[in-house]
Amino acid sequence: MLKYIVGIIIFVVLATGAYYVWDFIVRSAPIGTPQAPGVPTMATSTYATSTFSLIHPSDFVVNENYAYEGVPNKPIAGVKFTIPETMATGTNLSSFDTGISVEWLPRAQTCTGDIYVLEDVKPYEITEGSVEYSVATTSSAGAGNFYEEQVYALTSSSPCIAISFIHSANIGNYLPAPGADGQAGDPGTIREFDRSALLRAFDAIRRSLVLTAPSI
Repeated sequence: MLKYIVGIIIFVVLATGAYYVWDFIVRSAPIGTPQAPGVPTMATSTYATSTFSLIHPSDFVVNENYAYEGVPNKPIAGVKFTIPETMATGTNLSSFDTGISVEWLPRAQTCTGDIYVLEDVKPYEITEGSVEYSVATTSSAGAGNFYEEQVYALTSSSPCIAISFIHSANIGNYLPAPGADGQAGDPGTIREFDRSALLRAFDAIRRSLVLTAPSI
């Protein structure tokens, strides 16, 4: 009988030790969501100049000759990363001018988001980690389209560097196809684009921006 009792005690000790070892391994594992099997990781590319670098999805179209012309007689030089057509297919999102751009104003006395837009808006400041931004937002409608800009100026940059989101869309431009009686029937294949997902993608690009030189 004593032999069986000793055996049970040894089993309990081993089982308890195994549990604590397993618990330690689980708690020590890096925090993060593992990539599901068979789900490809999004391909990214690094864009770098002597002044800054950032990471963007590889299928975004890069325009190094871009200049923001929203302010008359004051084109603002920059580089733009436009979404691919496939990202807008089947939605009311425009793949022509929807994208994110990095722009700079060498002669700016102070670096605030409002100097990058025409509208008279009041900027506000936010801090993400160790990065301080001056943010200005605008929106407008015209010719059946909606336009929105979100400008994040890096307050400590000199010259002033900003990263801007621009996109346009209007689901009302896409009417349902008429049915057999001439009335609206088939809702068609156009759906409202996922604005939150789009801004999350742009935010990821913005947060990857790193300044590598004090001037342009």
